[in-house]
Amino acid sequence: MSASRLLTLRDHIRYAVTQFHQSDVFFGHGSDNAWDEARQLVLGALHLPWQISDSYLDCRLEEDEAATLRELFRQRIEQRVPAAYLLNEAWFCGLSFYVDDRVLVPRSPIAEQIEQGFAPWLDEAPLRVLDLCTGSGCIGIACAEVFPEAEVVLADLSFDALEIANINIERHQMESRVYSVQGDLFDGLPGQTFDLIVSNPPYVDAEDLADMPAEYHHEPAMGLGAGDDGLLLVRRILAEAATHLNPHGVLVVEVGNSQVHVEATYPEVDFTWLEFRQGGHGVFLLTERQCREHQALFQSRVNG
Repeated sequence: MSASRLLTLRDHIRYAVTQFHQSDVFFGHGSDNAWDEARQLVLGALHLPWQISDSYLDCRLEEDEAATLRELFRQRIEQRVPAAYLLNEAWFCGLSFYVDDRVLVPRSPIAEQIEQGFAPWLDEAPLRVLDLCTGSGCIGIACAEVFPEAEVVLADLSFDALEIANINIERHQMESRVYSVQGDLFDGLPGQTFDLIVSNPPYVDAEDLADMPAEYHHEPAMGLGAGDDGLLLVRRILAEAATHLNPHGVLVVEVGNSQVHVEATYPEVDFTWLEFRQGGHGVFLLTERQCREHQALFQSRVNG
């Protein structure tokens, strides 16, 4: 069927699924299959809710709506642009976030821990939370949603990323207790301490970076690559975390496939590797006590 002969929402979703499969596009920016990707793109582009009744899928489109979808399909297939960038929207912890190619598309498995309130790792609800390497601000803002009494700081080196984070702070009307700070890791936070530090820093090692599908090349390179072993920033975070954690505080860091490098670099440290029912891996947790006990070790290996 020619794209110009498609009539209904269902026609367009079905057509997109077929084209995605034939074109071998990669799914990894909010969905993991062609059907969800096609549904997200079609419904999102027409400002329709994801949970729309299937009966609406047989509604016919106006020609301008169909033309919009044809162009989005073309960009998704020919240019490999992630759907979230095409729509300027991504979902994380059930919340909608503005995104564009200045930030990574939200997809961290840490979302599952946020929704659980980081139980059982936190003794009580945190009053100060730091989202380090915040990007779009999705982790910190989702934490603010779950912990309504908490003050949340979104920190990033990138001014571009913080522009997006600030858009999302306003989007969720959290200006009274969520704010952004520019700086190189903890440099913009002298003397500040937190009950919970969560970080999804750049952690992709050189080998994985070279093998990434084309979709990832639309994302900012500084948000992905972190040296040969992927630990360029993680080593610094570990070296400084104890200084910025309150007693009984917790550090949570995503390192993805670089988990193997973390374990090889710090065999003396008993990292807690979190498990996820919804999929995901490579997220460790350390308590404030562990960070303090191993701080000298972390500092001795900050340069690899």
